Amino acid sequence: MNSKNKVFSVSLPKNPSISMNVIPGHFTTNHFHLSHYLDLDNLKTNATLAKKVAKELAEPYLVSTLIDTIVCMEGTELIGAYLAEELSKKGTSAINTGRDIYVIKPMSNVHRQLTFRSNIQELVTNHRVLLLVSSISSGTTLRTALELLNYYGANLVGISALFNSLHDDLDIGQEIHYLFTPSDIPEYRMYRIKDCELCKTGRKLDAIIIQGGYTTL
Repeated sequence: MNSKNKVFSVSLPKNPSISMNVIPGHFTTNHFHLSHYLDLDNLKTNATLAKKVAKELAEPYLVSTLIDTIVCMEGTELIGAYLAEELSKKGTSAINTGRDIYVIKPMSNVHRQLTFRSNIQELVTNHRVLLLVSSISSGTTLRTALELLNYYGANLVGISALFNSLHDDLDIGQEIHYLFTPSDIPEYRMYRIKDCELCKTGRKLDAIIIQGGYTTL
């Protein structure tokens, strides 16, 4: 990573104490090139921040959505635990008050396919599930998670994300609730690899984005 890749912070307008670090550069995933890396780890690992994030993410569901299980993707388990607490706490209008809400995550099998352990599958099948993910960029991870939930017969009642770049929720049949979007990040761009404008200008890749971080080149 060269010296031009200066980290800056982006705060949530309605709650500035919630912020993410952003690194400009030239990054690649398996499917896309990106102009910025979003460091969401602090929101997922700092207990104080995770609790604030959970409170924001709970708002769309508090009065209207019964939830049995929260399925956590991409290291969002701490936020998921606080989200369950926020949804089930006592309140005159909270629909889940006093109910048990389970917080689980899938695992990868030997074929690198997502699955649920046998002893927790019953928390998904025919249950009202809220899907919690860290970042939705191309939608590949999201669609994999949706296929998993569909396979196990979950009743999907909501999708929440820390960052969402999908412009249209209709093709997945479910509204996505989120904190940040590309509009919060100056000059954020995502390109299909063959159409990458950064590559066309001759700019070399800075890093490969992997699950939980990145590897510099």
